[in-house]
Amino acid sequence: MRAVATERVIDPSLPPRATHEPAATAEPFRPGEPAPRRPDGASRLARPFRALAYRDYRLLWLGAFTSTTGTWMQTVAQSWLVFSLTGSAFLLGVDGFLAAAPMLFFSLFGGVLADRIEKRRVMLVSQLLQMTFAFSLAGLVALGRVEVWHVFVLSFLTGTAQAFSGPAYVSLLPTLVRKEDVPNAIALNSMQFNLARVIGPVIAGFAFVALGAAACFALNGLSFVAVIVALLMMSAGSLAAAPRKEGRTSVLEEMRDGFAFVAHHGSLSQLCLLGFVGTFLGGPIVTMLPVVARDVFAQGPRTYSWLLAAYGIGSVAGAIVTASVGDGVKKGRLALGMQIAFAVFLFLFALSPWLPASLVLAFLAGASVVGAISMYSSLVQLTTTDAMRGRVMSIFMLAFRGGMPLGALVSGYVAQTVSVQAALAGNAIVLAVIAGGFMAAKSRIKEI
Repeated sequence: MRAVATERVIDPSLPPRATHEPAATAEPFRPGEPAPRRPDGASRLARPFRALAYRDYRLLWLGAFTSTTGTWMQTVAQSWLVFSLTGSAFLLGVDGFLAAAPMLFFSLFGGVLADRIEKRRVMLVSQLLQMTFAFSLAGLVALGRVEVWHVFVLSFLTGTAQAFSGPAYVSLLPTLVRKEDVPNAIALNSMQFNLARVIGPVIAGFAFVALGAAACFALNGLSFVAVIVALLMMSAGSLAAAPRKEGRTSVLEEMRDGFAFVAHHGSLSQLCLLGFVGTFLGGPIVTMLPVVARDVFAQGPRTYSWLLAAYGIGSVAGAIVTASVGDGVKKGRLALGMQIAFAVFLFLFALSPWLPASLVLAFLAGASVVGAISMYSSLVQLTTTDAMRGRVMSIFMLAFRGGMPLGALVSGYVAQTVSVQAALAGNAIVLAVIAGGFMAAKSRIKEI
């Protein structure tokens, strides 16, 4: 499950209930039941991880973590493969565009499916397709038949599978925990994604050097088994579709209902806009890291992996801090502040000629951007209703994930024609102006 945020494994040997947990945590959460009891003696250190007390959430988290680790292994190997085949920063951006572009075309349909069909079915089909695509790329590379157009086609197909299952995944998360634990569940989801961002590149670095790119792609294919196992172990009630309304009409009409709901709630519109801006201007830092490693530091895959790992470690730290934020904090105001901080760190990263400083700045950039995005996502989840959740989250994902391919394309062009430093520094300046404008204005975001 790539990017879901995704817009993805469980160890099959893991027992349904850990022996040190109270019996209450073993049962799946059902609305109206008391929240699972924390272990005796739980302290503030345990607060950031409280959503893991819910069994079904814990299964999904473990499945997503393992599978996302495999995805990041493929991301590292695929970026370097494209760059080595073409030597073009622009074509690297094209690959990023093709991987994320399906979100622009299909995520709204995925949102309707998430509100109509059992989420398990949608997610299982997506995982099986993504597994097939990963093994196909591994085979092409192992046989020495791979060409850049093969990578582009498989990137687009993988992105398409993710676009249909992404809304089901993100709309499922808040149904597995009580409402007061939704922000924590969202933050922990960001943490697993970014923890995988740290571990995946490290494993990929060793596997790439020792075994080649094909091994990274094959290991990613195997990782999908874990999320499939996790889905099969979860209780059926957790994955059910929302109750169907009498006289439910066409898919297009349901999409219009989703847009009308977002438009009626002004804060949702602003959150979608900020999500788009954040990924359009901030997302290219990850896409352009191979170019930074080569053009700025005259290094290869190992330096690229270290830069990606530093960014990922910072992202994990940012997610943990976000998961610890109390209910009394104005999360919208804090998210804007973190987005401004990210713009500052991105600007300094773009201008840094010294690798140790760049690693520190990558860490700080990862921490600040994940904190902001986690809070934006939590606010969207808390503002919508269960009946509209799939469609609203698909609209947010359209904005959030849609910014990535467009940003990768534009930044790749600027990096190719001017420099990677100019591309990243320019993005940072524009992002600071926009986020600062929301902070200075009387925006609804600051009050939630």
